Amino acid sequence: MSYSEILKKIPVAKSTLSVWLRSVGLSKPQAQRLTAKKISSIKRGWIKWMRERVRQKERIRKNASEQIGQISERELWLTGIALYWAEGTKERKRSGQGVAFSNSDPLMIKIFLIWLRKIVNVDEKDIKFELYLHKDREKEAEKIKHYWADVAGCSTGCFKYIYFKKHKTKKEHKKDVNIYYGQLKICVRKSSELNRKIAGWITGVCRQCGVV
Repeated sequence: MSYSEILKKIPVAKSTLSVWLRSVGLSKPQAQRLTAKKISSIKRGWIKWMRERVRQKERIRKNASEQIGQISERELWLTGIALYWAEGTKERKRSGQGVAFSNSDPLMIKIFLIWLRKIVNVDEKDIKFELYLHKDREKEAEKIKHYWADVAGCSTGCFKYIYFKKHKTKKEHKKDVNIYYGQLKICVRKSSELNRKIAGWITGVCRQCGVV
């Protein structure tokens, strides 16, 4: 029996029990039983700790999510500017660069499309899509088109341009094919003026924050 099992039957101090039993030898099966019991106890403790970590993470996310509250049109406008600043194509050496935004995160794509359609008032016919996939996923292209069509709120016919990259998919993607959907690029036709306007909005944000 383990110390904890003995103490349930004999209510003495654990130190006293240790003195009484320190000269007691254990057979191999007895030692194996106590080792297995210890490992089982550690495993139960680890599972309990992991469950608490998951609950804690969910509480933090839930509380943080509720802090956002209602988002105003202005806040959504500023959100879209920040997204484009991070992931959009800028006008640098090439004059007349149009608006183009690329990402693999479906939620980011959805928010940027809301920004284009409802905040910047881009006409639906001026929004086009390009899909970028690894070459070794060419056979899955049709399935991936349906995935992005659902995300973008359009038909699969919108994906007329699919570009295949030659390098291979990363190992972590190969383990679970469901997590790989490539990268979607949103392009806006005849939008060089809008791109310059976005650049101006970004400058305005920087000025208001006192960084320029």
